[in-house]
Amino acid sequence: MIKVYGMPSCPDCARIEPLIEGNPEFEYVDIGKNVRDLRAFLNLRDHNPAFDEIKKQGGIGIPCFVYEDGRVTLAAEEVGLGEIKSSCRLDGKGC
Repeated sequence: MIKVYGMPSCPDCARIEPLIEGNPEFEYVDIGKNVRDLRAFLNLRDHNPAFDEIKKQGGIGIPCFVYEDGRVTLAAEEVGLGEIKSSCRLDGKGC
């Protein structure tokens, strides 16, 4: 199962959610719904090198896809969902 971290207020996440709804290969985690899930995402973001470039660009890093083996990607196409570029940024541009 691939865990997908996101938030409904993120336009990219909003495009992803219907694509995975009802698909047992994916689990959507709304990081804005529960502080425990937000903490898990922030811990992942703070320590995983997959986020290094997006953080340099001011991005948040959602949607984020985490494979069962712990690999992380920010690219929807890598998990078979087509190309959706992350646009949510910490500076408010893109969301």
